[in-house]
Amino acid sequence: MTEGIQQLNTLPGLSENPTTVGLLKGEEQKVPIATSTVHRRQYRTTRDAVVPIHKMIRELESQGVVSKTHSPFNSPIWPVRKSEGEWRLTVDYRALNEVTPPLSAAVPDMLELQYELESKAAKWYATIDIANAFFSIPLAAECRPQFAFTWRGVQYTWNRLPQGWKHSPTICHGLIQAALEKGEAPEHLQYIDDIIVWGSTAAEVFEKGEKIIRILLEAGFAIKKSKVKGPAREIQFLGVKWQDGRRQIPTDVIDKITAMSPPTNKKEIQAFLGAIGFWRMHIPEYSQIVRPLYMVTRKKNDFHWGPEQQQAFAQIKQEIAHAVALGPVRTGPDVKNVLYSAAGSHGLSWSLWQKAPDETRGRPLGFWSRSYRGSEGNYTPTEKEILAAYEGVQAASEVIGTETQLLLAPRLPVLGWMFRGKVPSTHHATSATWSKWIALITQRARIGKLNRPGILEVITNWPEGESFGVTDEEQEPVTRAEEAPPYNQLPAEETHYALFTDGSCRIVGMNRRWKAAVWSPTRRVAEATEGDGGSSQFAELKAIQLALDIAEREKWPKLYLYTDSWMVANALWGWLERWKEANWQRRGKPIWAAEEWKDIATRLEKLPVKVRHVDAHVPRSRANEEQQNNQKVDQAAKIGVSKIDLDWDHKGELFLARWAHDASGHQGRDATYKWARDRGVDLTMDSITQVIHDCDTCAAIKQAKRVKPLWYGGRWSKYKYGEAWQIDYITLPQTRQGKRYVLTMVEATTGWLETYPVPHATARNTILGLEKQVLWRHGTPERIESDNGTHFKNSLINSWAREHGIEWVYHIPYHAPAAGKVERYNGLLKTTLKALGGGSFKNWEQHLAKATWLVNTRGSTNRAGPAQSESLHIIEGDKVPVAHVRGLLGKTVWINSASSTDKPIRGIVFAQGPGCTWWVMQRDGTTRCVPQGDLVVG
Repeated sequence: MTEGIQQLNTLPGLSENPTTVGLLKGEEQKVPIATSTVHRRQYRTTRDAVVPIHKMIRELESQGVVSKTHSPFNSPIWPVRKSEGEWRLTVDYRALNEVTPPLSAAVPDMLELQYELESKAAKWYATIDIANAFFSIPLAAECRPQFAFTWRGVQYTWNRLPQGWKHSPTICHGLIQAALEKGEAPEHLQYIDDIIVWGSTAAEVFEKGEKIIRILLEAGFAIKKSKVKGPAREIQFLGVKWQDGRRQIPTDVIDKITAMSPPTNKKEIQAFLGAIGFWRMHIPEYSQIVRPLYMVTRKKNDFHWGPEQQQAFAQIKQEIAHAVALGPVRTGPDVKNVLYSAAGSHGLSWSLWQKAPDETRGRPLGFWSRSYRGSEGNYTPTEKEILAAYEGVQAASEVIGTETQLLLAPRLPVLGWMFRGKVPSTHHATSATWSKWIALITQRARIGKLNRPGILEVITNWPEGESFGVTDEEQEPVTRAEEAPPYNQLPAEETHYALFTDGSCRIVGMNRRWKAAVWSPTRRVAEATEGDGGSSQFAELKAIQLALDIAEREKWPKLYLYTDSWMVANALWGWLERWKEANWQRRGKPIWAAEEWKDIATRLEKLPVKVRHVDAHVPRSRANEEQQNNQKVDQAAKIGVSKIDLDWDHKGELFLARWAHDASGHQGRDATYKWARDRGVDLTMDSITQVIHDCDTCAAIKQAKRVKPLWYGGRWSKYKYGEAWQIDYITLPQTRQGKRYVLTMVEATTGWLETYPVPHATARNTILGLEKQVLWRHGTPERIESDNGTHFKNSLINSWAREHGIEWVYHIPYHAPAAGKVERYNGLLKTTLKALGGGSFKNWEQHLAKATWLVNTRGSTNRAGPAQSESLHIIEGDKVPVAHVRGLLGKTVWINSASSTDKPIRGIVFAQGPGCTWWVMQRDGTTRCVPQGDLVVG
């Protein structure tokens, strides 16, 4: 595949010496020094390592990497054999690491880098591995004694950054990153000393790789020819094989795992699980498959290798051998993202798939699974399915972002419970857990455009085995065929033939009951039927049959059906014909509810039917006539249960009241009561009052309203410059490079603004933006504030903040003043970008740097802007910049001319100038500083 293509390893300056070491130009690095002396004796090393290590120390001494010393510190040598057979000289610094002070910044998460590379969908790649990168970084003399080690009675220490020390990866990654940024390196991904570039052609990749190699060599690093690969269509990076944006398990890894013999003790089985665990995202139902193997590793269990373990061992090796490639992550309105979720007897599983219109089957983006934790195993079947969907939505959002539409395909429906308030009468999960599920899923579902919700529940077959993929119904795009006009556009004589349908299902005791209903808007009457078993989707299907019964019974010439079920609408628009052509089968098996669909198809041949999908998620105050009729049939489809099921005890009523209060946005008593009544839930005022009285969020909002936030004192007075930040995302038109979000970061004490454009608002991009724009420029903060979005509030952010010792504070929900500072700066940044774009956001990415500069250079009557060097404010002895925002910012104004005969000039105020002046940008792009007295708001 690479014949005739110039390779990067042919460039001049690359070394053929396997032990070559570079020397980074610049000052020697001062690193954290241990808080106490650590002295550990050398322990025995393997005989095979003695000669290679002795030779290596001699060579490193000749290169100036190590030198003889006398130090109270000492750590034992820990030789490590590389995969290619060579030895690496590492020292066991575990004791030293325990007494070493923390350091800001960190190495990027490897999985996050894989997600990033997956989204590129590149055709060609090249990788560059810096030779002995740690040994290329010189240490300051005062930092060297703590790294002392002894070999054959002689004590040595490192003059360069050692391997095995806790901060070496962080320092090395940061210095290489700084060198690449200084040299204006092209787009790339870096993990410590490993770098990858990509592109659509080999020539493009070669050009990028050549520039990066030149930058690294000029900085003083050494690069071996054998460690430069590409341009190539297939390449290995971070241990993963990459091709066309897809990540695969390398062949040598598969061969190594499949060749492993059955373990004979706990240590061997732990090593086996460690080897396969890295690839778990490639394996469906991973945790369920290896469950018997993990049981053996528990401390309370003795090692026992039985038939169950042998079967699991053989099965997981077979799954590794046949593992599918993942990715690439694609974007666009025509790309469908399908999330399958299911709850099994021992745990949860979910998988994410993508499909483009020109593909015959979907592509997987990842498989996830885990066992039940704590009390989750005692949840009801419905709660387990909701939990699986909840975890799946979280995982999918990290891969594809939160703005794309997600087709949710659970084994049991879950969105109905979230939106309609139909909670099980016998719930086991706590009310706080239910509120968490409802908040995430409903919020994610409401993100999106009109008639295109963020989450859409679909009926598909669960993918199995090698035939994993989107169903046949999803493989061909089904358009929104509005065959039936909106109800209010029907002629008066046609409305007699219009029916609204709906269905519902509820668990009563240990049994399911479904109910199907039909509503006639002209007769103002409903007809319903019910039965045991089934699901809410099955009830929707029975409602269609009931509507056909009515039309046939009264000999209607036509029928207009209105339903809020996408499944029913799509089936009647297009799927039904394809099912019929396939003899009501799919892959040799009958389709779901085949008999009912056959009956409906037969009756549609005799009766003309037009169908329209009705948006059900509309507040009653904004509902039109069509949606009001849909709410009528929704009420008619409510399940009538026995008296014992309606006899809620006080605890159950409080649970419903707490759910309604949380879901309605922590409104007052009357508003919560009305919100619940609109959704068919009757609550007493006493229960609502008690819930509001006990609500921590409401208490926090009341307290926040009592205390006036003082931005330049009070709240932030205890922080020094750079110690506290507020962050947020703003959305802008998508650029050609796919970027449509900007991470805004505002320093709390001064108002200094940092910006970072990204294609997706994800946790990964949040961390990257903070590290590049805040940690590396201003130091590690003590406090970061943000809203409760999934790109801020998730496990990845929490673990990252914990590792850096950052207090991450989430703003009080439903209380806008908590984020007032960053929100004001968001508005100011948007106004400035719009002004620079001539009244629009055109080319906003090109203007972003200048807009940020303009925001940071604005001043006021008695203060300089954050970027100005004069008139700095003193806070606890530190000179720091100060920002000031007020007045006319962002408004359209007319500039009075000096001559009474000239017409006023129109412009937009984008910054405050010195004294009582304002910076105004005119329509032609020119800027001028105008006294406030010459401005007229208009």
